[in-house]
Amino acid sequence: MKVVKEFFGHINEETVDLYTLENDHGMSVSCMTLGCIITKIMTPDRDGTLENVVIGYDSVDEYLTDSYYLGAVIGRFAGRIAGASFELDGVTYPLAKNNNGNHLHGGLKGFDKVIWDAEVIEREGEAGVQFSYFSPDGEEGYPGNLNVSVLYTLNNQNELTIRYTAKSDQKTVLNMTNHSYFNLSGNLQRDTLDHSLQLKSSKYLELNDELLPLRVADVQGTPFDFKAAHSIREGAESSFSQNKLAGEGYDHPFILDTNHDHEIVLKEEQSGRSLTIETDEVAVVLYSGTQIQENGEIRGVPARKYLGLCLETQGLPDAVHHPEYPSCWIEKDVEVTKATTYKFGTF
Repeated sequence: MKVVKEFFGHINEETVDLYTLENDHGMSVSCMTLGCIITKIMTPDRDGTLENVVIGYDSVDEYLTDSYYLGAVIGRFAGRIAGASFELDGVTYPLAKNNNGNHLHGGLKGFDKVIWDAEVIEREGEAGVQFSYFSPDGEEGYPGNLNVSVLYTLNNQNELTIRYTAKSDQKTVLNMTNHSYFNLSGNLQRDTLDHSLQLKSSKYLELNDELLPLRVADVQGTPFDFKAAHSIREGAESSFSQNKLAGEGYDHPFILDTNHDHEIVLKEEQSGRSLTIETDEVAVVLYSGTQIQENGEIRGVPARKYLGLCLETQGLPDAVHHPEYPSCWIEKDVEVTKATTYKFGTF
C-alpha cells in the first residue's frame, strides 16, 4: 500500500496537489485538493488489464471550465433546492440561483470549487488521504461555521471508502455526495448504455420540468425498476415520460430499501468489470450523463451523452421543502458522519 503526492497545477497563487492511493494489487485512486476531485480509478478487467473507470481531465484548467462536476465532492447541498432559498427557525436563507432560478450543488462556489487541506493517512492494510475544509457562516448563503472532512481510503480488497464528517456551530442543512462518472468499459472505450444496473429500490422520486422532486412513485412496471438488473439503454430508449424528461435517460433519486447489503451493483459485460456500492445514505441519484455535450474531447475521446454515469449516494434533493423526507438538518455542535464504499471486482 502506498500514497504518492504530486503537483497538479496552480489556481492563482494556490497549489493544487494530486494524491494517488495504490494497493498491493495495482489498483489505484487519484484525487486532488481541488474539490476532493477523483481524477482516475485504475481497476483490472477480467483479464487483469488495469484501465481507468471514471471520467476526468489531465489539467487544472480543464477542471476550472468543467460544468459537469466530474469526480467532485458536492456540498453543502447536493442536488436542487427549489427557489434557491429555505427557511430555518423562522429565518429565510437566500441561496445562489445557479440552475434555472433554483439552487444546484452548493452554489456558485460549492465544495467542488475550493481547495481543501490534505493529510496522508497510513494504516495497516489501507492507504488514504483526508481532506478538510472550513466553510464559514454565510458561505454561499448557508448558516453556520462548518468544519468538514472527506476521507478516501483504499484497501487490498479493491474497496474505496469515502467517509464524510461535519460539525457546525449552528443548526444548518447538509447533504454531501461524490459526483464521479463511472464507465466500466475502461479508458472510455464504449459508452455506458449497455452497462447493467441492479438497485435494491422500490421507490423513486418523479421530477417536474425543472428536475425538482414532484412525488414519491413506485418503480414497478416502469424503466425505473432495477430490482432485477437491466441496461441503461432500456431507459434511454424508452418513451416513458420521466425518462424523456431527463433527456432520454435518468437523473432521478432512488430511495434505497436497504443499506450495506449490495444495494447498488453496476456491471459491464465486455470488460467483465463490476462495481458494488454500499452506503449509509437513504438514496442514490442515478444520472446517466444526458447533459454531456458533443463538444470537444475528454482524454482523447469525443465528449457525448452516456459517456459516464453517476451513482450519487446522498439524502433526497430539495428535502428542505419536504418535511416528509428524511431530515437533511444537522444540529448545532453534533458531529455527523456518512460513508459509502465502492468495491471493484470482475465476473
